[in-house]
This record gives sequence, C-alpha cells and structure tokens, in this order.
Amino acid sequence: MIATTGSTAKAENALVVVELFTSQGCSSCPPADELLGRLGQRDNVIALALHVDYWDYIGWKDQFAHAAFTGRQKGYARSFGSRAIYTPQMVINGSKAVVGNRVIDVADMVQDYAQKGMLVPLDLSLEGSTLRIAAPAQQDMQNADLVLIRYMPHQTVSIPRGENAGKDITYTHIVTEWHDIGDWNGRTALSESVAVEGSAPIVVLVQAKDHGPILAAARLR
Repeated sequence: MIATTGSTAKAENALVVVELFTSQGCSSCPPADELLGRLGQRDNVIALALHVDYWDYIGWKDQFAHAAFTGRQKGYARSFGSRAIYTPQMVINGSKAVVGNRVIDVADMVQDYAQKGMLVPLDLSLEGSTLRIAAPAQQDMQNADLVLIRYMPHQTVSIPRGENAGKDITYTHIVTEWHDIGDWNGRTALSESVAVEGSAPIVVLVQAKDHGPILAAARLR
C-alpha cells in the first residue's frame, strides 16, 4: 500500500530492475515466476512481470497478457542482436538477458548490476494524487524515455487448460499499466508532475531510447 500524502522514495545506487517475460500458458515459467517473487522482496530489486500473449493460442488465454509486452520483448531482442524471443526470459536493467528459471545465473547478474549502480539518482514523491518526479542534470546521458508503471502485487490463478492445466499459480509484481510520459536528455534537471489514481505500487524508469539500458529507477509501494 502506498501512502497518499507526503511519501517519498529515493533511488539507491544498488537498485536493479528485473523484467520477467512470462506466460500462464508456459510450463517452464512457474519456477521463474516464483523466483521473481523472491527477488521482488529485496529492497534493492524492482521486479516487473510482463505477461506476453504469444502462448495464448495453446489452450489458455493469459488474463494478464498484453501485446505491448510482447512488443517490448521483441524490442529487446533487436537491441541484443537476437532474432528469437522466449519465455521465461529476464532482462536486467534493460541491458542483459538471461533464462528466467536459471537461479544461479540470475543471482549473479543481479549482484553484478547492483554493484554497478544506476547512472542517475531519481526521486519520487506522492502528494495526494500528484506524483512528482525529479532528478539532477546528467550532461553525458543518452536520450531517454520516462516511463510510469503500475503493478499488482500478487494474484493466484487457477489454470484449467494449456500446459499448466490443473495448477493454481501465484503471480507477483504483475504489470497492469505502462505509460510513456515524456522524454529527457539530461541537459537540465528533471522535474515532472503526473496525476495518479489508486493505491497500486508505482515504478518510474528512465530508459535509453530504442530499448537501451535503464539509467534510473525508483519505486513507491
């Protein structure tokens, strides 16, 4: 739950953004879904579950899936020089991909990016229904997108058909909203105000254009 007035979150250098591309129709995904849930309990990890729609044909339509998330995964594939997309896939800080159920590989990569830190400190504050976003100027920064994300903390789903038929699976950090709210080139300090509704957790990313690295991130939950 997010406080509705006066709450503040400051990005830490150790913050790591973990995006999981997953599907309720994928039999290899539940271990990765569970791993994302554990990662999301860490203070320095922003976990985001992006459910894709290309498994829907196999007998069960993922109720959390969006074509836009499939498009984002394809954008990463182009950025990484790959022709293929797959589930479960995790992308760390928008910079490197790893098979999402390979626990040791994921842990090593998260630790590596935690040590590297983010390029820019990002501050969020929520005053009533107004979200304020601020960051200092960063002269050497790449042109970037400013992204506002909302997510559902968790939900258990009974799946009667498809590869996971008969299972009850608890999903966490389920992205429900994804909004590109502006651009920033770092030449001047960032100061944005955005109207928000509801108590769902809020994530803001500064990401280099064309599915480049995540340069800054912050969260209110």
